[in-house]
Amino acid sequence: MIKEKIQVAVLYGGKSTEHEVSVHSAQTVCAVLAGSQKYDVKSIFIDKEGFWFLQEVCGEKNPQDIPVTPVICPQGKIFIPSQNTYLTPDVFFPVLHGTNGEDGTLQGLLECLDTPYVGCGVLASAMGMDKETSKMLALQMNVPTLPYQKLSREESYDQKSLEIWAEKTGYPLFVKPVRLGSSVGVSKVKTEADLHKAISFAFRFDSDVLVEKGLEKPREVFCALLGDGGNVQTSECGELKTLEGEFFDYQAKYITVGGCETRVPAELPAQTRADIRQGSELVFRALRGSGLARVDFLIDGQVNAWFSEINTLPGMSETSLYPQLFEAAGVAYTDVLDKLIDIALQVYQNKQDLSTERAA
Repeated sequence: MIKEKIQVAVLYGGKSTEHEVSVHSAQTVCAVLAGSQKYDVKSIFIDKEGFWFLQEVCGEKNPQDIPVTPVICPQGKIFIPSQNTYLTPDVFFPVLHGTNGEDGTLQGLLECLDTPYVGCGVLASAMGMDKETSKMLALQMNVPTLPYQKLSREESYDQKSLEIWAEKTGYPLFVKPVRLGSSVGVSKVKTEADLHKAISFAFRFDSDVLVEKGLEKPREVFCALLGDGGNVQTSECGELKTLEGEFFDYQAKYITVGGCETRVPAELPAQTRADIRQGSELVFRALRGSGLARVDFLIDGQVNAWFSEINTLPGMSETSLYPQLFEAAGVAYTDVLDKLIDIALQVYQNKQDLSTERAA
């Protein structure tokens, strides 16, 4: 008897400043999965208002899209009103970056749908999205991080005290939203005159902002992770060199053609690469991560590695770092996606095996 294909619902788009990045990532994921004999791929687009649509071909919204609605029930379903029928995916594959996709909110919905899904759970997603929380976890695991201050929109801060701290810490500084990715809202600050302007800019995107010690001409190095529990695989280390601009910002990542150069594996001493891979795994485990993540480090002039952030739903397009890092480690992208789906199904089964009855 021929086994039926696994039905995979790929979720993408979303109410986020990283909406377009998500669509680009999902187009690759859908294409790779569709090229396999294992999967029946359903492309589900979420628009910027939060409405869900079933698409024939993964991409931005078009008139042929069919409105659908997630239904909270055992083994969650997707209702198709126009056809008065349901989809019941075997597994959901979120490819949503940033707010409402990577921060635990979508994962909470999928938990309520009682369905398997790829990637980190609610807690790990929420903690990973919060740059301050992930830095505190890194420090707890003795993974070096750079000094920082957190500011909140709801709480006035002492500008003079911050200026004194900034002068003592030393410029340049980086000002960034606490819970965003893709370098949205990030500014490099070289002088006190630009500090508060950068803070106001970051507050446009988040209610909390980090002011973090920067490095002069840092190298940006990355490590990808794949696995769950006691079985976590780290990739090769990769480096991105910005060819235009002063740091790896949104423009260099997604707009400027040839705005950056990827080097995988990174040209680093063996010990530094080992430290980065170990530090990445330590942070991932402390976060209680599952499935996938990419951990970002900054390298100073003495080749010291400093934890920057963890991305629990990193870019997944063919040019993104995550697949490149594993390809350099000898793991094909198709095998990565197979493994992620296997992990999602196993994690769900492990939850099903837990008792919901109070012990006698």
